[in-house]
Amino acid sequence: MATDTLKSTPGAQGGATGGLRRLLLDNGALTALIVLVIAMSALSGDFLTADNLLNVGVQAAVTAILAFGVTFVIVSAGIDLSVGSVAALSATVLAWSATEAGIPVVLAVVLAVATGIVCGLVNGFLVSYGKLPPFIATLAMLSVARGLSLVISQGSPIAFPDSVSHLGDTLGGWLPVPVLVMVVMGLLTAFVLGRTYIGRSMYAIGGNEEAARLSGLRVKKQKLAIYAFSGLFAAAAGIVLASRLASAQPQAAQGYELDAIAAVVIGGASLAGGTGKASGTLIGALILAVLRNGLNLLSVSAFWQQVVIGVVIALAVLFDTVRRKAGTTAPAAGASGGGKGKQALTYVIAAVVAVAVVGATSLLHNGSSAADRPKIGLSLSTLNNPFFVQIRDGAEEEAKKLGVDLTVTDAQNDASQQANQLQNFTSGSLSAVVVNPVDSDAAGPSVRGANQAGIPVIAVDRGVNEADTSALVASDNVEGGALGAKALAEKLGGKGTIVILQGQAGTSASRERGAGFAEGLKDYPGIKVVAKQPADFDRTKGLDVMTNLLQAHPDIDGVFAENDEMALGAIKALGSKAGTSVQVVGFDGTPDGLKAVRAGTLYASVAQQPSELGRIAVRNALRAVEGEKVEKMVKVPVKVVTKENVAGFEG
Repeated sequence: MATDTLKSTPGAQGGATGGLRRLLLDNGALTALIVLVIAMSALSGDFLTADNLLNVGVQAAVTAILAFGVTFVIVSAGIDLSVGSVAALSATVLAWSATEAGIPVVLAVVLAVATGIVCGLVNGFLVSYGKLPPFIATLAMLSVARGLSLVISQGSPIAFPDSVSHLGDTLGGWLPVPVLVMVVMGLLTAFVLGRTYIGRSMYAIGGNEEAARLSGLRVKKQKLAIYAFSGLFAAAAGIVLASRLASAQPQAAQGYELDAIAAVVIGGASLAGGTGKASGTLIGALILAVLRNGLNLLSVSAFWQQVVIGVVIALAVLFDTVRRKAGTTAPAAGASGGGKGKQALTYVIAAVVAVAVVGATSLLHNGSSAADRPKIGLSLSTLNNPFFVQIRDGAEEEAKKLGVDLTVTDAQNDASQQANQLQNFTSGSLSAVVVNPVDSDAAGPSVRGANQAGIPVIAVDRGVNEADTSALVASDNVEGGALGAKALAEKLGGKGTIVILQGQAGTSASRERGAGFAEGLKDYPGIKVVAKQPADFDRTKGLDVMTNLLQAHPDIDGVFAENDEMALGAIKALGSKAGTSVQVVGFDGTPDGLKAVRAGTLYASVAQQPSELGRIAVRNALRAVEGEKVEKMVKVPVKVVTKENVAGFEG
């Protein structure tokens, strides 16, 4: 039950070739990791530096800790889609308890861990006693935990206690604490799986649940414990993640449940249950981290990175199928004797190969000359928004003009992913970094790392808190919000009812634009805000949210959307009312937004000229590299664009 039932026939393959084939098949994940390390080392001279290898460990830590917890569930033939949300909720509970509620930090940590365990117990109860499929039960918890995190934090990041934030630091100035936590949790996972009654029960339940029940196992109670373990590990991962970012982000760890599941599967576990081990899960997490790190260093598009990772996951599952058909056997948990000796020998061989690769690639890259062109890294909060795409386009245009190599990454509105990208930039051979923060507080620790490395950092559109930037190139979001309020109020003649479509909860852009609009609206007491709802800066969500709001408020006079994408969605929902009985004001001055202004469906857009932001940011980054004086604050004018002045305007 604990392992595959198919066995290799001794001598069937014959000779050294058959032995090598079996070795590779039995250790596919480790083989893949070695191949990846060799490839990345050959392609990038920055990969095999000590700093970068530590970066890989740090970036793998949160995924690995989550994946260790998921390993318990998958071994028992279950699935847990809630771990990312539970991680965010646990971190939010800790930060809120220690700051807003004034609870001692030690008790706050206990409360955060208890939160993760309770979420796991609820999952286990729904699966065991509620008879819900694990997919449905944990999908429900994914939504509940994320919602509670937003409710507790009110959508804004909460500063993490300093005493806990040390989990994101280093020991002795070089050994990252997240890596130590990852190792400890990995050893705990290996112990539970290989040396405890509940570990053996997991394999038994995953191998054949009915047989496990008939043999006397209390399957329902065991599942409660299994999902509780998953919740515990999710809480630990959330605390480590928030420590790295120095703040609890309510939207943190989105999509991490998929990375965790992928790491477990890449590591050799079967989604059918019955197989899996801690070392395989760790290797799977390292493979994902090496891929992302190496592709960043090689300046591969963020969109193609998603394709590559998806292909790797598919190949891992296909490889598992081939392994099973070939009759090889995954090592049993707690196996002894020759099996353990062979496994140890495999790891020794892998270490020898890795050392040989280090030596060879070091000689290879030491013999090559560095390029003369300056290299600049640009980390954008997202490329799923026309505004930031325009920043990228302006930056690339200016980089080409100035003879600069520009590497662009997409953080996908994930503060932790952006932290990884900034660390990769710092460990690479970059001359300067340009960052458009997902969150100003969360970007601080990574930018401080660049400060320590002597790399100048330029912030664009949003500032970075608690760190030194050579310049901030931005328009004023607060001022823009106030201008939007003035434009809409004057168009309505100073009276009427309006709704507000807010951006993604927790982002500084949404907070600042909303604050500016509220401040500007104070001058117009005749304007009443009847509803405010987030639509995540997304056009489709803007359409859906506006459609829903119209059911409750069909007679509104105006709409303020914190970006043009949501404004365009609102226009679609309003239909013929847009630009006639209902006036809509957006923000950003994107091409589609300006097109709607020309058509008259969008009354105005507060334009920030994003292409100009990108051009000026690259220009100032190059000046900082060359030692020229750079202004600390470079303001790009904000402009309210209406039908009267849209002609000839370029965003």
